[in-house]
Amino acid sequence: MSLDVIQLKIQLFLKISQFYHNFALHYTYDKRIFLNLEVIQLGSKKVLIVDDDERIRDMIKEYISLEEYEADETCNGIEALELISKQNYSIVILDIMMPKMDGWTTCSEIRKISKVPVIMLSARGEEYDKLFGFELGVDDYIVKPFSPKELLARMGAVIRRCSPANDESTNKFIFEGLVIEFESRNVYVDDTLINLTPKEYELLQHFVKNPRRVYSREQLLNSVWGYEFCGDDRTVDTHVKMLRESLKTYRKYIVTVWGTGYKFETGGRI
Repeated sequence: MSLDVIQLKIQLFLKISQFYHNFALHYTYDKRIFLNLEVIQLGSKKVLIVDDDERIRDMIKEYISLEEYEADETCNGIEALELISKQNYSIVILDIMMPKMDGWTTCSEIRKISKVPVIMLSARGEEYDKLFGFELGVDDYIVKPFSPKELLARMGAVIRRCSPANDESTNKFIFEGLVIEFESRNVYVDDTLINLTPKEYELLQHFVKNPRRVYSREQLLNSVWGYEFCGDDRTVDTHVKMLRESLKTYRKYIVTVWGTGYKFETGGRI
């Protein structure tokens, strides 16, 4: 083989390589434009995908990763419940027809331990199926086949609807009838100013600024009372009890995690 032929093949190889490189870049860019992801702006959240179809799980992961979502996945409801009991998710994408435990049962069990938003996926689009899902606590219902753009838009809408407003510009937390003004340390329940002790307020503020995170009693003692506090963890239980009494109907925002401690979770379903 002559030197000229070898050089020609090398040039051809380089041109082909450059073509595929440019194609990959334009494909990714065009796909983001097609999905209009710059408008959806879902933010950095963590999603649990529960579906026995690996292709659907991979497809969802691919598109939500474009918005820097973290995703866990599983193919059945039993594993989903285990993950939800250990992790804090912003939303769960849940299929109905699965082995071991179907989506209906899984959703019912999820609602016993968490208020995390759930979007149900199903090939069945009958009205009674949707109504049954909403009765179980489903936040939205998408019929297969669906477009990734629709799923992303619905995820964003559900998360916004179920997330409390925490306005950093006004230094205020608002969710339904509970309002906390961080600068003035005023707390309102249904427009009524309530009286909290300093430690009750600090405990509430700590919960609100760290939503869905589970804290042990020891962690709360260290964070709210300080490392030098000489009391025992029953102090936390006593203050949580008093704080719940003051919050009245919003007491359920402070959730007891049996065997561990407490967490603050609104979930948009109270």
